[in-house]
Amino acid sequence: MEKLIIDEEFRILLPALDEDTLAMLEINLLENGCRDPIVVWGDIIIDGHNRYDICTRHALPFTTAAKEFDSRDEALIWIISTQISRRNLTPIQLSFFRGLHYLSDKRLVTNSVGRNQFSEVEYQNDTQPNHLSTADKLSTHYNVSPITIKRDAKVAEAINAIGETSLEAKRYILSGKLNITRKRLNELLNGPENELIDTAARIEDGTYWRKKAQKAHGVAPAAPLITSYDEQSPPSEILIRITEGFLSDLHRFVNEGCETELRKALKAYIEVLADLHSNM
Repeated sequence: MEKLIIDEEFRILLPALDEDTLAMLEINLLENGCRDPIVVWGDIIIDGHNRYDICTRHALPFTTAAKEFDSRDEALIWIISTQISRRNLTPIQLSFFRGLHYLSDKRLVTNSVGRNQFSEVEYQNDTQPNHLSTADKLSTHYNVSPITIKRDAKVAEAINAIGETSLEAKRYILSGKLNITRKRLNELLNGPENELIDTAARIEDGTYWRKKAQKAHGVAPAAPLITSYDEQSPPSEILIRITEGFLSDLHRFVNEGCETELRKALKAYIEVLADLHSNM
């Protein structure tokens, strides 16, 4: 059986299957064999990690489909594009993928002077084509503003910095299960290193979200405010969902005199509205 290489930086970009889905995939492979090839770059898996794990565990035969890339960044961009086309992503996941695409694209050098065809330049002479900047090109590709693309790059840098401290914390953020805002990620990126390390450790051991769920003034917090949304939904629908969640918390905390939780709910409401506005 062919021995393939699992690259954790690539694998973490791929969706982790829940137990039921993974069990169904295993049953399907055992009954029908591995019909879809595992996609590789050289000997490195870039798509099909779950199938490869199951096939190697049960000694099931499989085939591979080779992709040719000139660099690791090109392989990353292929994985990003594949995942975005397949998955319904949370805003943070989508920001990370767009930002990582931007960072990878910026590193791709294709000429002798050390600039790629999308390098950001303020001036080009008459003999040069009018190339778009990387941010402009990706803003057109993803239908967002160039400013959003550059903000996404900061999100990707922050999550990667967390991953350097704790790969499990990065994996948990990219799973879409953790409510963490772009604002908070930016604070961690630009703040003291010990704060980032402490946050990564709390995400990994589960105390990051449990800390937010603690009681205040003897009152258990209500259901968490919506902090993620489907960017494809109409803005009016998104606003209604977010506002309904906030009003529910507002009435409860006002009636129970819980000022601390009220302030937290108001702050969260403002942050998620700002997050929505930046993506419209």
